[in-house]
This record gives sequence, structure tokens and C-alpha cells, in this order.
Amino acid sequence: MTSTATGISAVRNRALVRTKRSRGRRGGSHVLVHIVLGLGGLLMAFPFIWQIIMSLSTNAEVQSVVPTFWPAQLQWQNYAAVFDRLPFLSQLGTSVLVTTIRTLAQIILCTMAGYAFARMRFFGRTVLLAIVLSILLVPSQVYLISQYQIVQSFGWLNTLMGIVAPGLFSAFGTFLMRTAFLNMPAELEEAARIDGASPLQTFWSIMLPLARPSISVLAITTVLWSWNELLWPLVVSTYANAMPLSAGLATLASDVTVNYPVLMAASLMAMAPVLIMFIALQRRVIDGLASSGLK
Repeated sequence: MTSTATGISAVRNRALVRTKRSRGRRGGSHVLVHIVLGLGGLLMAFPFIWQIIMSLSTNAEVQSVVPTFWPAQLQWQNYAAVFDRLPFLSQLGTSVLVTTIRTLAQIILCTMAGYAFARMRFFGRTVLLAIVLSILLVPSQVYLISQYQIVQSFGWLNTLMGIVAPGLFSAFGTFLMRTAFLNMPAELEEAARIDGASPLQTFWSIMLPLARPSISVLAITTVLWSWNELLWPLVVSTYANAMPLSAGLATLASDVTVNYPVLMAASLMAMAPVLIMFIALQRRVIDGLASSGLK
């Protein structure tokens, strides 16, 4: 009896030793993972930190052969100089209007087109869908001249409508919403049809609320794309007051002598609205991307 109790206690002691060793190895691996993730996060954030430092430096410090990591004196006047070099508030208002109009238009048009391609049966649907999706295969630079000629014929050069018009509809958004509606169960539509709901009522009251994660992804990608678009605003707008911020920043970089601290300060100020929006809606952004399966 005593030998049996001794054997049981020995087994318990060995089990406890193994548990402590495994916990120690697991704790060490967790520390190593956190160190690696911290270094990776610092590496990814370093360009942004360096941009902030450059915006508070002098042009001579930025262009010095031996890089100056920290300025001798913080140059806060670089941010005030942005308003002297650019009609910043006017261009900011143009960017906000362009982004808002394009985002709302794409949400409305792409959700309706995606629902039609996914749930409705009509003649030529496959051919029309192939034509829409073929737009994704063609770089936007290919039809840049054609778009410019159309906008010019309408008299929309140097106007808000001229900048907005090509981005009111998106083949990517249509494909995204079509995929979202295809993944929804058909029983929902059948139940609505039995209850006497029209196709529009079914779309608005049943299918659209279920597609909110994909709509969030569409809105996020449209905001980012529209806010950062550069080539088309540069082509269609030549007056500084009619440009969005992306094109206005490009004019700062095209001077004979580039004032890099002012350019970095202007870039940070242009980045701020989107960065604040992302921080405020971070959870919704991540949930939307995860729910839609967009990588």
C-alpha cells in the first residue's frame, strides 16, 4: 500500500515538472512572438514617424548627406507655410466632396447592379456581366484620353463634376456586391415573394441589410481610392482652386526647388482626415474585411 502511494506521488511530481517546463517554454515563445511583432510594427510605422520628423525640420537638414534624425529646432511654421503655398482649405473641400459623392454613388449603383446580376434573370445577363468585369482587366490609363474627350465635350474641365464623373460606378464594386448577394440563401427571397413583397421591397428591406459588411468594404475602398487618386485630377483640373488635395500636393513636388518639410507637412495634413476616420471606424473596417472575405 505504501509503495503504491509512493508510485502515485512520483507520477504526480513528474507530471507537475513537465507542466512547469511546458509553461516555461510557452511563456518564452510568447515573449519571442511579442518581440518579433513589436519590431515588425516599429518597422512598418517608421516611414510615418520619419515623415513627421521631416515635417518639423529645415530643408537643409532634410537634404543633408548625413541624415539628421532629430531637428536642432522644431519648425512648426512648416505647417503654416502650407496655407501660403496651397489653397489648402479649398482643395480639402474639393477632396471631401469628390470622395463623398463617389462613395454614395458607388454604394447605390453597385449594390443595385450586383443584386440584379446575382438574383435577377434577364436576357443578355451573362454577356453584360462579362463586359462589366472586363473593365477590371484594362488599366485605367488606356481609356484616359477617351474620358478626357468626353468630359471636355460636356464642358466639365476644371469642375467638380469633371473630377467625379468617371468614379461614379465601379466594376470592382459590382463584382463585390454580386458575390455578397450570391452567398445569401434563396429562401429569404422566396419567403418575401410569398408574403407579396415586390423585387424592390425584397432588395431594400431584406437583402440590403444583410449586405452591410460588404457595403462597408465597398465604402472603405472607395474612400481610400478616391481620396488618393492622382492622375485623373491632374489631367482634368489645371486651376489650383479646382484641384483636390492629391493633385495639389503633386504641384508642390513639381517645383524647381522642392521644400521637402513643407511637402511632408502638407502630406500629413492631407492624410489626417482618412487616418482619423480609420481610427474611429477601426472595428467596423476589420469586421467588414473579415466578413466579406476580401484579402
